[in-house]
Amino acid sequence: MIEISAGDTAWIMVCTALVMLMTHGLALFYGGMVRKKNILSMMALCFLTLTLVSVQWVLIGYTLAFGTDISGVIGGMDFLFFKGVGQLPNPDFSDNIPHIAFSIFQMMFAVITVAIIGSAFAERAKFGSYAIFALLWVTIVYCPIAHWV
Repeated sequence: MIEISAGDTAWIMVCTALVMLMTHGLALFYGGMVRKKNILSMMALCFLTLTLVSVQWVLIGYTLAFGTDISGVIGGMDFLFFKGVGQLPNPDFSDNIPHIAFSIFQMMFAVITVAIIGSAFAERAKFGSYAIFALLWVTIVYCPIAHWV
């Protein structure tokens, strides 16, 4: 019988929020590293990362990272567009927290990873160029490596 643990679910939700707040902290940190005229731009890059990677994760990222193994390289299309990701636990990942909670927790790590890389773009890249880079990097680099792990 599948039973969801309220305590474990609450803890995962708190941890998810804390990792998301780390992204906001990075925005403030990076804002302090750049010249005054670029503070808002740098902070916007961090928030853009949160938005873009979240959408990418729901559409294809989660399935590439946590889908059924294809040749040991990438995940299959089991969870494309979050199909099958719901309130019931997935025993492959956790038997006592909702699958959606697990997936959102993992999404925050994808976000923070790309946001950390964003510091390299401080005062150097255009908004659109960074957006394309972030989407490509999380899809081509982060998702396969997360799948391998």
